[in-house]
Amino acid sequence: MTTDSTFAPASAPPVLSPVVRADANPAHESDAARIAFWEKQAARLDWDSPWHTAHTFEKPRRVDAPAPESGVTEPGDPEYTVPRIEWFAGGTLNAAVNCLDRHVAAGHGDRVALHFEGEPGDRRTYTYAGLLTEVSRAANALEALGVVPGDRVVIYLPVIPETIIITLACARIGAVHSLVFGGFSAEALRFRIEDTRAKVLVTSDGQFRRGAAVPVKAAADAACAGDNAIEHVLVVSRTGDDIPWTAGRDLWWHESLAAQPDTHTPRAFDAEHPLFIIYTSGTTGKPKGLVHTTGGYLVQTAYTHALLFDLVDDELAAVNDPARVDSTVHWCTADLAWVTAHTYEIYGPLLNGVTQVIYEGTPASPHPGRHFEIIERYGVTNYYTAPTLVRSHMGNFPDGLPAAWDLSSLRLLGTVGESINPEAWRWLRGELGGGILPVIDTWWQSETGSTIMSPRPHDPCFDPGSGSAPKPGCATRALPGVSTRVVDETGADTPDGEQGYVVVDRIGPSMARTVWGDPQRYLDSYWRAFGERGWFFSGDGGRRDADGDITLLGRVDDVINVSGHRLSTIELESALIAHPDVVEAGSAPIADPLTGQAAIAYVVLSEAARTRPPAEVEAELRAHVAREIGPVARPARVIPVPEVPKTRSGKIMRRLLTQLFEGTALGDTTSLQNPEAIDGIARIVGHPSTTGSR
Repeated sequence: MTTDSTFAPASAPPVLSPVVRADANPAHESDAARIAFWEKQAARLDWDSPWHTAHTFEKPRRVDAPAPESGVTEPGDPEYTVPRIEWFAGGTLNAAVNCLDRHVAAGHGDRVALHFEGEPGDRRTYTYAGLLTEVSRAANALEALGVVPGDRVVIYLPVIPETIIITLACARIGAVHSLVFGGFSAEALRFRIEDTRAKVLVTSDGQFRRGAAVPVKAAADAACAGDNAIEHVLVVSRTGDDIPWTAGRDLWWHESLAAQPDTHTPRAFDAEHPLFIIYTSGTTGKPKGLVHTTGGYLVQTAYTHALLFDLVDDELAAVNDPARVDSTVHWCTADLAWVTAHTYEIYGPLLNGVTQVIYEGTPASPHPGRHFEIIERYGVTNYYTAPTLVRSHMGNFPDGLPAAWDLSSLRLLGTVGESINPEAWRWLRGELGGGILPVIDTWWQSETGSTIMSPRPHDPCFDPGSGSAPKPGCATRALPGVSTRVVDETGADTPDGEQGYVVVDRIGPSMARTVWGDPQRYLDSYWRAFGERGWFFSGDGGRRDADGDITLLGRVDDVINVSGHRLSTIELESALIAHPDVVEAGSAPIADPLTGQAAIAYVVLSEAARTRPPAEVEAELRAHVAREIGPVARPARVIPVPEVPKTRSGKIMRRLLTQLFEGTALGDTTSLQNPEAIDGIARIVGHPSTTGSR
C-alpha cells in the first residue's frame, strides 16, 4: 500500500479490437442452452473441485390443490412450497482466492487493484499483492477471534479500503458478511445485528462526510446494547476522535492486524455456501435479509461485469481481452453496503483483475466538481453512478460542465438504481460523454444479484454513423443467459406499449436463494404470483416497445390511479425534471374523493426558481406536466422541498411522501440515507409529527 498522491494515469488511449456481438441469447434457445452457457462462464473462476450438478430449480408447487373428486379448494390464499435454487452444486472454490491470489500467482501482483480517495483528500493505493497481504492479516485476525465458517460478521463502515479488506477476509474464511450503510441509524444497525446473530461487528470511530468528521462508534455501541450475539467489535481508526470503549469487547483494527502474519492458507467452500446477506431497503415492512451464495453469484458477477464494462472482445466469451483489462480504471460510485457495490465495486472488478477507484465522501465536497477531479486524477474509464447523482450534477452545473477537468479518459458511462429519466440520460451522455460514449442503463435488483437487462456498450446504436439511435432511459433487453418479459395478472404477455409486470422467466446463477430466517417471506415476496411457471416477480412495472425493448416504470405499487388512468410515478417525475426549474422530483398518490387518487409532487427547485413566488412556480409546473403527459396527469399539488427522502440506492420512498401529505403515521424510515428530509417535508406540509398544520 502506498500513499503517493502523484499517480499519473496513462496518457494514450489503447487501441482495442472490435467486439463480436451476440446474435442470440442462449436463454431464448432452451433451458439446456442456458445452463450450458453458465457452465461455460463458470470457467472464468478457479475451482478447487468440479460441480456434479450444474443447476437445480424446484419451482413452487401448490400443496392445497383441489382433490380430483370434489374440485373444491379450501378458502383463503393457496399454499405453495418454497422454491429451491442451486447452481454448480458440489463444486468448491474460494471467493477471495478468485479475487486476489490467482491474479498475484499469474504475475499481476504489481497491478493496482484499488485507488482510494478520502473526502479530506487523503489517498491510498493498493496493488493486488498488497491487498492480498492485508486481507490475509484480516482473515487471521477474524480466526483469532473465533470466527469460523458460517458465522456472520456485520460491517458498519464508510467507503474506505478496510471495508473491502474485511469483506474479502470474511469470504476467505467462509464467514458470511453483511454490510450496513455507514449513515444508517443505530436502530437500523441493531435490527441487522440481531437478525443475523452476528458474532463480530466491524465499525469505525467516525467517517468524513460533507466536510466534517461524523461520529460512528456511539451508534454502533447503541446497536449492540440489545439482545445479540456480538462477542467483539473491531474498530477502524478513521477520524482519530475520542470514542467510548468497552474493555474486553472492543479491539482496534490496526492493533489486531499488526499482530497477525501476512499470509493465510485459504480453504475451499461449496458453491452453495452462503457468501453474504444483504438487506433490502425496507420500503414496506421490516427489511428482508437476502442470502447470496458463493459459486453462482461469482460466476454471473464476473461475466456481467466483463460484458457491461467492456472487458471482452466477444459478448459470449468466457475469457477477457487482456488489452481491455490492462487499460480499465473502473469507478462505481455506490456506497459499499449497496448491492451494486458488492457486485460491481468489490467482487466484479477484482474477479476480473482490473484497477478501480473508491471515494469516501459526498460528490459536492468540498465543491461540486469533486467527481470530475477524481476522474481526471486517476484516468477513470468507466463511470457507473445513480440517476439521482446525475440530477445533482445537473443542478450544480445548470449551464453544463465547465472545461476545467480533462474527462477524455472516459470510455463508458452507466447508471443504476431507479430508471434514469431521459433528460438526465441526455445530460450525462452529452456533458461527460461528448454525445458519443455508450451509456449502459442497467436494471437489476438486490434479489437478482447482478444485471438482468441493459444495453451493451457494443450495441450498434452507439456506433458513430449508425442508422439507429439509443433509447434514453430504456433498459432494452435481457443479458445473455437470462430472460425477461412483461405480463399481465394472468401471466399473458402484454401488448406492445401497455404497462405490465416485469418478470424474470429464466433466472441466472446469482439469484438470491432465500430470505435469511424466513423462507416463507421469500416465497410470498417473489414467487407466489408466477412461481408455478418458474418466473421471478420483480415487483416492477414495465412497457415493451415494438422492438421488444423494455422500459422500466418503477414499482407496481408506485402507480397513481386517477379516474381509472394508471400513471407511472417515473413518467410524472421525468416530466417535472425536464423543466429547467426542477432539479429533483418525487411523486406519490393521495386519496381523492372524486377521482379515487390524485398525484402530488415534491420538487427540489433550481436556485433561480427559489427566488420566484411559490404559487407562480407551482402553477407553471402543474401546467407543464399537463402539457407533457396530459391533463389527467396534472398534479393536485407541487410542493418545493429541500430534498426528497431516498434509500441508500437512490430510490425515492414514495410511501412516505403519501403519508407525509395525508398526515398519517409514518412507516419504517430506518433505511433512509437522508432521514433529515422527512423532518423538512413534515414541517412544510404540517405533518402531525411537527407542530402546526397545513
